[in-house]
Amino acid sequence: MAISIDDIKKLRAMTGAGLADVKKALTEAEGDFDKAKELLRERGLAIAAKRSDRETSNGCVLTKAVDGFAAIIALKCETDFVANGADFIALTQSILDAAIANKCKTIDEVKELTLADGQKVQDAVTQRSGITGEKMELDGYNVLEGANVEVYDHMGKHTLCTMVQTNKPAAEIGHKLAMQVAAMKPVALNAEQMPQSILDEEYNVAVQKTKEEQIEKAVAAAIKKAGINPAHVDSEDHMESNMAKGWITAEDVAKAKEIIARVSAEKAANMPQQMIENIAKGRVQKFLKENCLVDQEFQFGDGDKATVAQWLAQQDKELAISDFKRFTLVAE
Repeated sequence: MAISIDDIKKLRAMTGAGLADVKKALTEAEGDFDKAKELLRERGLAIAAKRSDRETSNGCVLTKAVDGFAAIIALKCETDFVANGADFIALTQSILDAAIANKCKTIDEVKELTLADGQKVQDAVTQRSGITGEKMELDGYNVLEGANVEVYDHMGKHTLCTMVQTNKPAAEIGHKLAMQVAAMKPVALNAEQMPQSILDEEYNVAVQKTKEEQIEKAVAAAIKKAGINPAHVDSEDHMESNMAKGWITAEDVAKAKEIIARVSAEKAANMPQQMIENIAKGRVQKFLKENCLVDQEFQFGDGDKATVAQWLAQQDKELAISDFKRFTLVAE
């Protein structure tokens, strides 16, 4: 049967699908709108299943705060071309609006919502996947409840969003704090809130790094004492290339390898444990200073170096940060 342009426009407005896809679906459904919509949905499911193993490294991240409820959400896709499309951004916004209106606490709750056009969120995402031919998935859903939340979309690019909540109204200060969170990517608000699992991992890494450094220092000193430049034998590749250049001899390389093996074993067996632990603890403290929001150097002050906590006290001694959230699609 002949499909009119008005019918095509009508179904396209209802679904957001491309003209060719809408015309094909209506033709196959013999003009039945409900059947055509189902065909478009099934096509989206098929594409989503076919591309289920693809990486969704692009997308749209949005944030919003309304009446004591704020959220960040990300709708991910495969390419920046799709991510920057007006329809894709509009879909993300409609999902965020619905999530906030319903005060959803989890991503699973968001997926079960019904949008203004009558579609379930997950169905709308699947349908958009069918239209673009790319895998899509919701991710990065974070919420803050209560008053005094400032939200920030970094440079308006929809790839990095933050939220900061303070204990009292402070819009301008909250905005700067949200920018700080975007720029400096803190892991926790303060040392007390840093997960113990992260602290344990940082300590173990610090211990291992410190031991390796102590061995490297001992080896370098021994090689230098033997009359060989440590920089010429610090790797197999350097040994080969420096012999080819005539900077060291094969005998030097053999001697260096013997020294490296012997001194490494001796130093590893006689490591000053207390010193190692002290250095490792110092590194953990440095990690905390760099990754706890209140202890970070504030980036948006008037030039004077101050931590976030110090800068806040300068603005208002009673003002404090209650919580923050951050989500980005950008590799860091």
